[in-house]
Amino acid sequence: MESTESLDKLDDPTTVTLPQLPSRTIPRGSNDGNQSTKQKRGGAFWMIFIAICVTVFLSALDMSSVPTALPSIIADLDGESSFAWVGSAYTLAAAAWLPLSGALATAFGRQPIVIMALVLFFLGSILCGEAINMSMLIAGRTIQGLGSGGIIALSEIIIADLIPLKERGLFIGLTSLVWAFASAIGPPVGGALSQNISWRWLFRINLPLTFIAFCLVVSFLRLKMPSGSITQKLLKVDWLGNAIIAASTCAVTIALTRGGVEAPWTSAQTIVPLIFGIIGIIFFFVYEAKWASEPTIPFDLLSNRTSAAGYLTTFFHSVVATTVIFYMPIFFQACFGATPIQAGVDTFGLAFTIAPAAVVGGVSAVLAKRYVPQNWIGWVIITIGTGILSLLRADTPTAKWVGFEILLGVGLGIVWTSVKFPILAPLPVSRNASAMSLFTFSRTFAQTFGITIGSAVLQNELKTRLPASFLAQFPGGVDVSVAAIPFIPALPEPLRFQVQEAFADSMSSVWKVMLVFCFLGLLTALFMKEIELHGDTDEQWDLSSQDLGTDMKTVPRTRSVQATVVPTLELDLEKGVVIIGPLPLWEEED
Repeated sequence: MESTESLDKLDDPTTVTLPQLPSRTIPRGSNDGNQSTKQKRGGAFWMIFIAICVTVFLSALDMSSVPTALPSIIADLDGESSFAWVGSAYTLAAAAWLPLSGALATAFGRQPIVIMALVLFFLGSILCGEAINMSMLIAGRTIQGLGSGGIIALSEIIIADLIPLKERGLFIGLTSLVWAFASAIGPPVGGALSQNISWRWLFRINLPLTFIAFCLVVSFLRLKMPSGSITQKLLKVDWLGNAIIAASTCAVTIALTRGGVEAPWTSAQTIVPLIFGIIGIIFFFVYEAKWASEPTIPFDLLSNRTSAAGYLTTFFHSVVATTVIFYMPIFFQACFGATPIQAGVDTFGLAFTIAPAAVVGGVSAVLAKRYVPQNWIGWVIITIGTGILSLLRADTPTAKWVGFEILLGVGLGIVWTSVKFPILAPLPVSRNASAMSLFTFSRTFAQTFGITIGSAVLQNELKTRLPASFLAQFPGGVDVSVAAIPFIPALPEPLRFQVQEAFADSMSSVWKVMLVFCFLGLLTALFMKEIELHGDTDEQWDLSSQDLGTDMKTVPRTRSVQATVVPTLELDLEKGVVIIGPLPLWEEED
């Protein structure tokens, strides 16, 4: 801790001479290592936030645009037997990488891991855009997923680093708006490109956006780098724990993807990886709690019922949300004969209600200083909305299914943002990285689970409901839930209506399965307790103490240091020098 005498030296004109330019106040951290002073946010903060929004946009656009274009992709690459892996490989890789990305960000710093994630996403997009067969496409989606996992995890971690929980509702709402907008335009963009140009442009349009995010991150996300050698940093990572959870996640996803499509549910190919995967996930949490010296998931994240309920609710919410977003365009194409573009437009009722509802969920939690009612109300609406989706038929009037979408979108949006508050409220800010890594892992693994469960239910239901004469056109091992869609418009009546009814009945079964997850989500939300939203940020990572990468001394918050914002200006508290970047990071409010 610096003495007041050393601070007084700053007023001595013989110590350092500053240019007479407009000054900024750089607040100093408190003695406990956390910041709680209310601050205005300067230019660098907003550039970083824009970079986060761009990465969120990338991830959401990629996830929402591909399902609409799946029939075109499958027809072009002869991928009838492996289409489920286009979605599953992406979310599987993201889920497997998420816990490790959080640990690496703690050991090596935020910026290097974000850059690595963006590079992986960029390379994966190139591979997907130039794929000549399904194997190449799935490989590209896997690399994309690795990048997306890092992008998602670090976006959540950086927001938690920079913004106190009690002020975070608006920013969570803004990122949710970006996500919802990208999700809304994703299906029609995917349909338009696949129908009028080429599905390959779904992946090529990622390249300029990734480059923009890369430039913003390199230019502005320059926080202090953790000390220590490369070896010391590597030793801080829980490599064994990450290997266990990655292998277990892969095993479960492989089993769910194969079941009923590539192999019977009762076969060893399905049962063995499923059992080993579930056991591995359970063992991972036991290992983290008892033996890991540097646990990826510290046990105290789950030691209180509110955080534990928040994580479970996150999982159930993501299963339902992903299944709805992924399979609604398929429903519209199969049952209503919609083109890929029209199927995307038909999901607007869902996407454009999630966005405002997400803002309401986040902002209301901050203003009311309560988050439990939002979670309860949201889950009740989700349960009702998912239940009425099972009533959709091939001849359902437009006004009715749009109303169904709007109702469900409101519930999904409210929970989308409000679920983060019960996770973080009971935890110290020093747990931000671990807490948000587990949060994003829960959400992303649930996305994998939702896609594969939806595929399994839909595929198995169609095999029993489709007319035998139509089903005979598709050889064994082919997933008819997508492969059959391009043939439906050309079918003669009454066969076409019978096929559409079979799809509607099968999709109804999918929504009924999702109802189980809705009830589980509502049940776990009932275990949440109201805990005061704290106003702290972790001084190790927030911008106010790092100043774009400079390791600055901590001084009492009762004294503030006035510094001119010019490039390469130096002013140290002991020697008279410290580096101030060209953009003001924070301004302290009186």
